Amino acid sequence: MSFAFDLIPIGLEYIAAYIEDAVDEVHIVDMELDRRKFQDIISLYCPDLVGISLSATEHNEALRLAKIAKKNGAMTVIGGYHPTSVPDLMLSYPQIDFVIRGEGEQTIRELIEHGTPENILGVSYKKNGIVLHNDDRPKIENLDNLPFPARNLRQYQYKSQNRTTDNDVIVMSRGCNGSCSFCCEPSMSSGCLRFRSPENVMQEILEMAKYHQNKSINVMFADPNFIGNPSGVDRLCDLLIEHNLNIEFSALVRADAMAKYPDIVKKMCRAGILKFEMGIESPNPRDLKSTRKGITNGIHREAVKNIRENGGRPGGTFVIGLPDQTIDEIKAFPTYAKEIGLTAAAFGIATPFPGTGFYKELDEQGLIFEKNWDNFDEMHSVYKTKHLSKETVEEMATYCMAKFWNLDTFIDQEMVAQKRTMRKKTMVDFARERILNLGFMTNNGNELQKDNFGQHIKTFLDAYADPRVEKYTRTVGIHEVLDLKRLLRVLGAQKIQCSLSLDDVTVSFVFKTTSKTVEYIQVIYGRHDDSTINLDVDLKCLAEPHISNLLKTSAFLFSHNLSIKKIWSTFKLFAAIGTEVISSNLQTVHPQN
Repeated sequence: MSFAFDLIPIGLEYIAAYIEDAVDEVHIVDMELDRRKFQDIISLYCPDLVGISLSATEHNEALRLAKIAKKNGAMTVIGGYHPTSVPDLMLSYPQIDFVIRGEGEQTIRELIEHGTPENILGVSYKKNGIVLHNDDRPKIENLDNLPFPARNLRQYQYKSQNRTTDNDVIVMSRGCNGSCSFCCEPSMSSGCLRFRSPENVMQEILEMAKYHQNKSINVMFADPNFIGNPSGVDRLCDLLIEHNLNIEFSALVRADAMAKYPDIVKKMCRAGILKFEMGIESPNPRDLKSTRKGITNGIHREAVKNIRENGGRPGGTFVIGLPDQTIDEIKAFPTYAKEIGLTAAAFGIATPFPGTGFYKELDEQGLIFEKNWDNFDEMHSVYKTKHLSKETVEEMATYCMAKFWNLDTFIDQEMVAQKRTMRKKTMVDFARERILNLGFMTNNGNELQKDNFGQHIKTFLDAYADPRVEKYTRTVGIHEVLDLKRLLRVLGAQKIQCSLSLDDVTVSFVFKTTSKTVEYIQVIYGRHDDSTINLDVDLKCLAEPHISNLLKTSAFLFSHNLSIKKIWSTFKLFAAIGTEVISSNLQTVHPQN
């Protein structure tokens, strides 16, 4: 989920809290958000020791930061999944002094107090040019003994996608007893799963709520296997229900646990744990076996059913580009995601991270061709597969995103949420959320595929037209899901067509309305000729974001509305939208009405 939002560096906050009384000063700098130059930060704090937490994707950036720190006379220590897996590689760079393997709290405190790495468990270091690895440190057994993360040291506002609601992160356990071949967690925790007491977790949640001044918060349980201790989760839910906090939680869970414990799933949703991410990986039993997932298709369906029945949002991640996969198999992923009822899905490219069985197997076969760690980000293909080129694998990720994230998915999300909220969402709120989604996808897609973003937009458009949207919306009726009374009353009977074009590719959204209903929505290739309102968007403004393209798009927007009748229909559309916006603003000012 790190792609979905800026995850708070909770590991550094744990370490800061553990050493706070052993040092003169400790500061946490999040280089994902900080806009200062690192040299300026070093000059401001003048640290003796700089610790950097990193995954494989941050390998090169971490070396750059460590070089600046060393140049300014600081010692450098690194930790996290990547350094734990490749300590020899990291210590081959002159700017790295120490590697902490595994959990870092006790190790870094002893390193600070002793001033030397000799005999400190869990440390790797250099002596006379030779890399030395001290024995592993035993895992922390009683997690309740750890101080809560040092949220008081945060220098940034961590916000949800709407930029108004606060984000936070909490962990109830460490480790995972799963053995997925592509996951880094087994190398970090050795399958050792440990839990905090529910009472200890609840105490931190209350302190977290106070830190956020009791405002609305979205909080992620970042445990690799949140429901690994079902009785503990059950007890925590009782405590959450008792306190009735203004918090919505999400959690990373295994599908087998969500299928096995329907009563606990029901209680989680009641307690405000509403969004769930499960590692679905693939509908193909061969893929599930090769990745040692230990889960079947039947378990997928049962887990999703349990979540949906209680108004929760079942989300799943899929792995694209496993060694034996074909194009046709991958194209089935978004269809499968919709069939089993997922309301959210992510399609990441299989990435062999050091320390995993997956990496070892591919490395021994000489299949890993990528040498730049920046591209080990689950959005780039980095090794040879049997059937697919690098370009094809990356385009398939875009294809799957387009096929899943269509209008029927967003409407389905709202329909499931109604089981809990018992009310319809306003059209204004629904549209606002879709605009945020579009901005997020555009910004991150452009950043991750900046060298080929235009082609990925074309792939997205090619995949987006889908007859299932019409079938779904005829069956469900979005006027039964969204509050559209005022809008439809003003708009009346219309056939609204919004067309998205890039070069020779055009995809259109068609909305057929009456004064009371939305009969259907279509997502089609090309355009209909009998629409009453046309809105046209040239996507060159995204592929090539220049002022000239933005101006052309603005002029193009109404280019198919030149008749008097269409001008009048278009005016009614904007009048209807204006009515909705005014009504929504009044509801915000006077919610009791």
